[in-house]
Amino acid sequence: MTDDKRTVRERVEDVYEQTVFSRSELVESGMSSRDITSAVNAGTLWRLRRDHYAVAGIDADVAEAVRVGGRVSCISLLQKIGVFVLRCAVLHIHARPGSSRLRKPHNTTTVLHWDVWSGHEGPRHAVSLLDAIRHSMRCQEPRAAIATLDSLLHHRLVTRQQIESVIAVMPVRFAVLLALTDPSAESGSETFMRLMLRALGVRYETQVTIPGVGRVDFVVDGWLIIECDSKEFHQGWDKQTEDRVRDIAAARLGYVTIRPIAADILYHSARVQAAVADVIRILGSRFTGA
Repeated sequence: MTDDKRTVRERVEDVYEQTVFSRSELVESGMSSRDITSAVNAGTLWRLRRDHYAVAGIDADVAEAVRVGGRVSCISLLQKIGVFVLRCAVLHIHARPGSSRLRKPHNTTTVLHWDVWSGHEGPRHAVSLLDAIRHSMRCQEPRAAIATLDSLLHHRLVTRQQIESVIAVMPVRFAVLLALTDPSAESGSETFMRLMLRALGVRYETQVTIPGVGRVDFVVDGWLIIECDSKEFHQGWDKQTEDRVRDIAAARLGYVTIRPIAADILYHSARVQAAVADVIRILGSRFTGA
């Protein structure tokens, strides 16, 4: 988990700020050819590749993508702006169709996307958000892709109509993903839990406000509260104290509360789903009279 305190909107602005320039753009800004050469020799200006310059200290992934001959894309770009992605261990770069003379990536695990480009120009170092979404849907397993879409919708970075426009040019199998999204999900773990509950066939509500308790992530069958605890939002004794007070308040109203750990929900989902199913099976009869 990062300590980045910027909002998602601020991170989007930062990521899409022009940071890579052509020689002509540098000249238009007031630099002479001698100035450019001197800055490159001094190391204050980096020549990433022919006619692509950046101020020293540019993001390493951006520098590498431009050096190779492409732009940052897919889950690499989405992660940088604070959108949920399940895993992003390698750099994803998009190369325009027909690109030639690409340089070899420094890391052999770098993923190169060669698929059709929307044609949106954007900055020299990053693809458009819609292109990144399209690439990410192909690179992730379905539940992770749905969680990414939930995150995008929750932060209001795109509309459902825009996602529909992306899916419209993709194979038909991707159409079902949009139907399973819910912008009320505030984290990837909430998306995964929602899909587990859907698979279990139980009745559930999301983001429910209970008088005297507050807002909870899920209420299942009217009696079971599920909170998807993560280190980011539940660490520290003060927060744990608050959670325990809420749990007691909920119990006094007749609710049972369970708090699966976000990491288990995301990376051991089968185990968590089985545990939730057991809780519902064993305790459910006491509340339904079955």
